[in-house]
Amino acid sequence: MPQPGEVSRPQPSAEDSFLDLLVETLQGLDDFVRGQFLRQFFRTTAQIDLSESKSNEYWEQILQRRRELNESLGKRVSLKTAMVDVLSSMNFLRVPILMEYDEFKKLQINAATDALTGLYNRRLFDEYSDKELNRAKRYSHSLALVILDLRKLKDVNDRHGHLQGDQVIQLAASTLRKTLRASDFAFRIGGDEFSLLLPQTDPEQAVTLCRRVRAQYEAEVQPLKVGTGVTLDFGIAVYPQDGDQKSELMGLADKRLYELKHDGAAAPRVIQLEKPAQREAPAAPPSPAPVPAPAPRVSPSGAAANAAPRPQPHSDQRKWERVSLVGTKAHAVLSDLGQKTAKVLDLSYGGVALLLEKSEEVPDQFNAVLHVPILPPVRVILRKTYAQQLEDGRIRLGCSFVS
Repeated sequence: MPQPGEVSRPQPSAEDSFLDLLVETLQGLDDFVRGQFLRQFFRTTAQIDLSESKSNEYWEQILQRRRELNESLGKRVSLKTAMVDVLSSMNFLRVPILMEYDEFKKLQINAATDALTGLYNRRLFDEYSDKELNRAKRYSHSLALVILDLRKLKDVNDRHGHLQGDQVIQLAASTLRKTLRASDFAFRIGGDEFSLLLPQTDPEQAVTLCRRVRAQYEAEVQPLKVGTGVTLDFGIAVYPQDGDQKSELMGLADKRLYELKHDGAAAPRVIQLEKPAQREAPAAPPSPAPVPAPAPRVSPSGAAANAAPRPQPHSDQRKWERVSLVGTKAHAVLSDLGQKTAKVLDLSYGGVALLLEKSEEVPDQFNAVLHVPILPPVRVILRKTYAQQLEDGRIRLGCSFVS
């Protein structure tokens, strides 16, 4: 209890306490892992993009600056104060503005979202599509880009008014939010046009998702009684099968969208994506004897699939958003396999992907201890869902957590 005349020190806020805990946690990590985390931290909190080495360097300067301020002022200085001081001196915060956090968040939301639907807007689509395409190239993942169009929206506006038309648009947005998974992104890019970015999604999975969105939307728009034919058409392009440039993927998805609209004009509920490839196939060398050519296999996205499809290790790849741990010291000790160690490739709420150095006979269910940066060791029971042999002889093992 403070004595009369004694000034009580204010208690640190929850945010300051969290930052102090963050400082202690980061001290126990190696430079590479700490640099990866700090790079994202500075990008999120200060909107600056630094390398891992620079992130570590500026973090040490911030901690040193806080120690200096504590000594010179004779009182506790928050990490936020030291961070603003250091970043301002480096000209990263040229015009710092003080405002209420809630008001700042409102500005962020208004700048990034479409007012009618609450989905991300066209500006964010351009930013996220570049970012996700670069990520797909870096980690050799597939990326599906989808363009959706509201069929018969003009008829709804002409017959029932624009307020009813707005309801039809809003219902499409809510259907997307309910149907997509956590790792997917939905945008409104025009009056009646939407776009999706589906990371780690192959053509078959993309078509399945779009068909589910379309069926769900048709069921939900029916009670509005705006007439028959109101639906969502879609066109799909997938990296790397359909191209490696954003403009190429956008153009191909747009072309397939209008092909679908034309083909389905008489029967809006019929989806006819299995069409011959639009691109000219390279001329095949002459065969010594005429051999009946097999019918070309056509991928669900509309492009000819001349190569065998990639093996799909399991059927629900994107049920949980995965966090890549490649490049970290994350590993698992397999208790039922003589304490063997396997690298942890990625982790999600649903399971984990492991990398075994050589072919091992792994039981369908086994015990393991996960060692992941920033978390204490976790003892888990894993169930094997798939095993994929890589070209170098190692085994990629997918496991789900047993509750």
